[in-house]
Amino acid sequence: MSSILTNTSAMVALQTMKGINAGMNKVQSEISTGKSVGSAKDNAAVWAISKVMESDVKGFKGISDSLALGSSTISVARKAAETVTNLLTEMKGKIVAAQEDNVDRAKIQTDIGKLRDQIISVVGAAQFNGLNLVNNADTVDILSSLDRSSTGVTASVISVAGQDLSVGGYVAKGVLAGSDNASTDNDTAGFQLDKTSGSGTIVIDDSTDTFAAGDSIAITIGGKVATYTVSANDVAATTPADMVAIGLKNAVDALGITGLAVDYDSGTPGTLAFSTGDGTAAPEALSDLTVSAQFRNAGSGGLAALSAVDVSTEAGATAALGNIESMLQTAINAASEFGSAQKRIDIQASFVGELSDALTSGIGTLVDADMEEASARLQALQVQQQLGIQALSIANQQPQNLLSLFR
Repeated sequence: MSSILTNTSAMVALQTMKGINAGMNKVQSEISTGKSVGSAKDNAAVWAISKVMESDVKGFKGISDSLALGSSTISVARKAAETVTNLLTEMKGKIVAAQEDNVDRAKIQTDIGKLRDQIISVVGAAQFNGLNLVNNADTVDILSSLDRSSTGVTASVISVAGQDLSVGGYVAKGVLAGSDNASTDNDTAGFQLDKTSGSGTIVIDDSTDTFAAGDSIAITIGGKVATYTVSANDVAATTPADMVAIGLKNAVDALGITGLAVDYDSGTPGTLAFSTGDGTAAPEALSDLTVSAQFRNAGSGGLAALSAVDVSTEAGATAALGNIESMLQTAINAASEFGSAQKRIDIQASFVGELSDALTSGIGTLVDADMEEASARLQALQVQQQLGIQALSIANQQPQNLLSLFR
């Protein structure tokens, strides 16, 4: 049956045209925006995932900036620690020269003072954006990652401990004395141990100036360093000097120096006796050993004992030779710590960059349009559109055909 009121063929052709046009609009949107999922209406689940990942990528870009700043800050500190190490090495050479009797120790001491001033200058200048990691022991946290889990997002940090190489804050307390070419200075003591039958003592005396928790004493023997830090329990003890002496004896024994004996006599408060035996067991390296003790009060700089280095006398030169080893090791350890921390930060920065690239690639896989496919679909839809127009035109001609029935 034919009707001039209802043209079923035209309605079918019109619906087909609407579907083709909707497909054309979607493909053209993909081509113009480059995205197959441009809004939540296109695919709500994929759109939500992509937005979460995009926020993470944005966060990782901020983390990359934080890591770059941290690496630069630590690089400055590492360079400073390496420079201080070189200066202390040069200072050690002058201290070694001062061991000879036929030298002008006063002039050597002047050179040492200049090197000490240079160390102070280097430590003071080693800051980046106002942060100096070589004049305190504070810990700095550097933002390193965002960790996403089912419960939320947490920030991870890389903690870098400052390495105190400052010289200030030193307060002599009169707690050390030595025998056998002993120093009478109140902050250092030292003597030489003969490799066959040497002996000497170090007396730790707090009768003049009492210990405080955090004070430390380092004993250097043949380049090896044993350190003991005074505790609150030591300070509260009836005889703090005895407690410190025992702690130092244990630290020296732990060095494992062949042929060296360290004895503590409770009847002589705070006294450590060093000896190399009867000649049958020579000390390490079959050479004489320089033994020195160095005091550092709580709150002073990591190289505060530089203030006590004085080679103008034979005793001072002997003590300084051992003490410089302890300070040199402090600077070396600081440079090593900074080097390890910087390497870790650089590795993390590289990882964060690669992770950001991987996340960006993943987001693209989810929402980016396949341009080759879109191009093929567009051409197919254009052909369908032309055919649809022709079909609709033919359908619209059917009512005109009815007029021939009335001629």
